[in-house]
Amino acid sequence: MWINELKVFVLGVIGAIGGFISYQLGGWNDVLTILIIFMLVDYVLGVVCAISNKSLKTENGGLSSKAGFNGLLRKGLMFLVVFLGAKLDTVIGSNFIMEAVVIAYILNETISIIENLGILGVPIPSIINKVIDILKKKEQEIGGDLDAK
Repeated sequence: MWINELKVFVLGVIGAIGGFISYQLGGWNDVLTILIIFMLVDYVLGVVCAISNKSLKTENGGLSSKAGFNGLLRKGLMFLVVFLGAKLDTVIGSNFIMEAVVIAYILNETISIIENLGILGVPIPSIINKVIDILKKKEQEIGGDLDAK
């Protein structure tokens, strides 16, 4: 019986942490879900490139724990910027900044995914380039700047 109680406790803690993070990011929505999916796909494709010895992140093109850690750290810091955008939204009473930041990061992840697919020799359909153009226009409409580093 104690295993079930432990399971309930652990799931409760995970739920509480998830709820806290969601609240701090201004509430969970579809753009955050899409961002996470794109981040995961990009990271997995980066690992596949490295396994295929085609990575641009290492001298020999192979796997590197340092490159993998740096990729995860970079993605974590992206969520820090999303968090800061959500807090700025709180100050000005909108959800404009957080969504602009997330859309910019989705576009950035999309470009990275396409680059990784190209490295792996996967042909990219023209519709993907059209989607990137649409995302860039949406970003410009809300005042984002993907080129900011």
